[in-house]
Order: sequence, then structure tokens, then C-alpha cells
Amino acid sequence: MKDTARRMASRLARSPRLQAVPGGLLALHTLNGASATPFRLRKQDKVYGKIGNLEVKLTRRWRDIKLAQRLRYSVFYEEMSAIPSKRAEMTRRDQDPYDAVCDHLLVVDGNMPIANEAWGSVRRQKVVGTYRVLRQEVAERTLGFYTQSEYDIAPLIAARPHHRFMELGRSCVLEPYRNKRTVELLWHGLWTYVREHKVDVMIGCASLPGTDPDQHAMALSFLHQNALAPPEWRCAAHPHLHVPMNRLPADQIDAKAALKALPPLIKGYLRLGAFVGDGAVVDRQFGTTDVLIILPVEKIDPRYFEHFGAPTEVKSRVSVDA
Repeated sequence: MKDTARRMASRLARSPRLQAVPGGLLALHTLNGASATPFRLRKQDKVYGKIGNLEVKLTRRWRDIKLAQRLRYSVFYEEMSAIPSKRAEMTRRDQDPYDAVCDHLLVVDGNMPIANEAWGSVRRQKVVGTYRVLRQEVAERTLGFYTQSEYDIAPLIAARPHHRFMELGRSCVLEPYRNKRTVELLWHGLWTYVREHKVDVMIGCASLPGTDPDQHAMALSFLHQNALAPPEWRCAAHPHLHVPMNRLPADQIDAKAALKALPPLIKGYLRLGAFVGDGAVVDRQFGTTDVLIILPVEKIDPRYFEHFGAPTEVKSRVSVDA
């Protein structure tokens, strides 16, 4: 076993495409010499909670990240209207450089049967939900926050040097699993991770389907008038991307209809006490209209701490609509 490890280490050291760098990272190099994204060697998975045959875990394996990428491709490109690159279309995976530096929360179904002539029915795990998370200290030493490409979040972060920020992204759940059980498990894993790393503020872009903001005039106007971040927490979309959200006067907004029109994820953030940024952004590649979510942990209603703090089996029903 040791001899095998030595041979592998020797082979890596001689490889022209793989080079060790400080901090325990490895940098992949393309053939023309340009550096690709560094990635961290993963250790054992960390299971955060279980409900029945479903469990939520922090993955440490690149093969599991690939499964999450396939799930994202299925939801974003096949079910929704995202436009795949040639590479994504060929691999059937949604992937970008951030996958290598982010942590990935997965909800997996460990009771998926596979027919096998030799062994009969066997079981395997299937990734049915995912969240991609990026902590501030990791962002600062690697690629920065993805959200910065749409919103000017830098002044907000700079104004709070004693706050730990964390970015949420690429959240999706496989269609048959879009129920309260899966959502509560995903949020339980997210909250456990937040406590583990002492995160103070969660940020990220949440999406409404489609690239015509007028189709979401009611929902966007409701968000602007009822959930706009106060000045000390407010960030705006970059001027060349900024789409006004306040599209209807207050007397034309039906709050019940507006909430019904919002995606479940955004409603969940609002229930936890989240704010939204100033302006929406149209993402034509993904076929969405994005809004900035800003969720200071100090603003979260204390009753959610008890719910999402369950150590293993999440017992109570979630208050976030699926």
C-alpha cells in the first residue's frame, strides 16, 4: 500500500499538468501554460442530518461534485431555459471554476434500487438536492465572490470587517423531491454549516424564471417595497446590469398574489428575515431574472434556530414552503 502511494506521489511530482502550491492546494495547468482553478484535495464526507432514506452531507469527493453538476444541468438546462456551452452540452454537467473552491452540500437518496442480473437488486445513493457555498476567507484567496459579477457587494463587505460573509449559489432540487422533507433537510445542512464556521451574513443571487422583468412586475415591486435592504445593508446591481424592480405603484400590488408568484426559495429567505438588493439583473445564459439576497444571521427569527439546529434526525416540519 505504501509503495503504491509512493509511486502515485512520484508520478504527480513529474506531471507537467499538476503542481503543488501553498496551503495544501493543487493547481491544474492547461497545455498552453494557463492556470486553471485550484482545487482542494477532499477528505471524508460529513453527514449533517437524515430524514428517512434522505441525508444531507458536505461532500469531500470530486465524484460527488460531478453528480451535483449533473443534477444542476438536469434542472437548469433541461427543465429550465439555461443555454449550455458546448462543453456543458457534451458533458451534461453544469460546471464553472467556482466548483473547485466552493463547498458543496448535497441531499442524497440512499435507497435507489438498481437491477443487477448477478447480484439482484442493489442500492446506491442519488443526489437529489444541492447548495454551493463559498466562505469569505476562501473567496478572498481564490476567485472572489461570484455575486460580485452582478452586484457591487464589495463596499458592504469592506464596511463590516468583523463579519464573516458566506455566499450561497447553484441551489436546486430534483423535481420529484421538491417537498418539505427535502427542503428542510437542505436547510438543516446549511444552518449546521453556518454555525460550524461562525458565519454572520449569507449573500447570493436568487432567481425568478424568464428574462422579461415585466412578467414579474408584481413580485419584483413587492420585493422592492417590502424587503429592500435598509441603507446600511443595501447593495445595488452594477449600473450596466441594473433593472428597476419598483415597476408598479403600491396600490396596484396584491401582496398575496405577489407572494404566490415568488419562487419557494425566495419566500423561504424572506421568512428568515432576508433583505433584497437594489435592482434586478437579467441573466440571459440561465434564462432568469436575479435578485440579490442579503441575510444577516442576527436578523433570523430565533424560532428557526431550534428547528434547524436538530443534531441528526430533523423532527419538526419546516416552515418554508416547498
